Amino acid sequence: MPRKLDLRTGRPVWSAYRAPAVPTDSLTRNVKTDVLVVGMGISGAMMAEALTADGHQVICIDRRGPLKGSTAATTALVAFEIDQPLSTLSKMIGRASAQQAWRRSRLAVSNLAARIAELGINCGLSRTPSLYLAGTMLGPSELRDEAETRRQAGIAATYITPAPLAEKFGIDREGAILSHGNIALDPRKLTAGLLLKALERKARLYAPLEATTIADGADEVVVATRDGPTITARHVVLATGYELVDIVPAAVHQIVSTWAIATRQQSRKIWPRAAFIWEASDPYLYVRATADGRIVCGGEDEDFVDETRRDELIAAKGVRIAEKLGLLFPHLDTRPEFAWTGSFGTTTTGLPYIGAIPRHPRIHAVMGYGGNGITFSQIASEIVSATINGLDDADARLFAFNR
Repeated sequence: MPRKLDLRTGRPVWSAYRAPAVPTDSLTRNVKTDVLVVGMGISGAMMAEALTADGHQVICIDRRGPLKGSTAATTALVAFEIDQPLSTLSKMIGRASAQQAWRRSRLAVSNLAARIAELGINCGLSRTPSLYLAGTMLGPSELRDEAETRRQAGIAATYITPAPLAEKFGIDREGAILSHGNIALDPRKLTAGLLLKALERKARLYAPLEATTIADGADEVVVATRDGPTITARHVVLATGYELVDIVPAAVHQIVSTWAIATRQQSRKIWPRAAFIWEASDPYLYVRATADGRIVCGGEDEDFVDETRRDELIAAKGVRIAEKLGLLFPHLDTRPEFAWTGSFGTTTTGLPYIGAIPRHPRIHAVMGYGGNGITFSQIASEIVSATINGLDDADARLFAFNR
């Protein structure tokens, strides 16, 4: 079962805002269900909500408890732009597949926004434009090509030259792509809202409860837990985030460390239209505002997962991120009020792995890697629930383990 990771350290900005409490029970006897979801972070919550909406009996377990893993560490820029630019991804997996992946990502963000509205979940959702700034990976001419590549895929994108970029957004860069349709939200409030919705529909939530072994047969999966009782399900969904379960193939991915800060609330206007901002650089800086005027800024990613070393760097990385933010917006107070670090997974293509595990058709894994974790969790809730309902999702092969 999972290697235990200390997924985050420090004080994420979301701790300043109260999320609704999600009640859980203790498991005292063996139980049966249609679907067992392992993990009660944002991916598990989306799965539980989608499956209970389809009328399935659902049990969720988590070895920590709801909202306690990586979910609180996300900066929650819910964007459709995949880490690999469309022009780059086209070279890696072919133009048609790359366009399909980007379009599905775009669709997932609008589906999620619609779902939140339909369910009436109060998670501070706002629709936010985004600016992708020229950087070390894509300069102005490559950014122009990228904007054109997106338009050819049916995804609106506007290339902005330096003068209007400075005038409209107050940013001094050689160029940027302006996009619309991304959303900002509070990830803990969203996760709690989805789990509470699943509970209303009679889902059973057990925590803290750790799965220890998974044994699958032709028509059921039996999961043993550390405290003794077993859970028998027709399907199991592993939404364990970056704590990889042994049964999941070690796909081409790596776990990296990232750092983030959030400032105090700023009294004056932050920056025009409070757009999401990130750079076409590696590692890149990403910036967003909260509804009450804090700036959340992260980046400085490094390719290691040693938690002690990662945690020791919080202060120094926080200073570096604040300095970079100050270069972008000299008028802001960039001093961190919150600083934290977390681990997350990346894949070479920037695409997640979603679907049934090879040779284990009743065990489904949701590995929503890269900077689009929440967007990919939405795609996973659509693809995996379709599979469990015996339906085909047109894009399932794009994200499958044996793609």
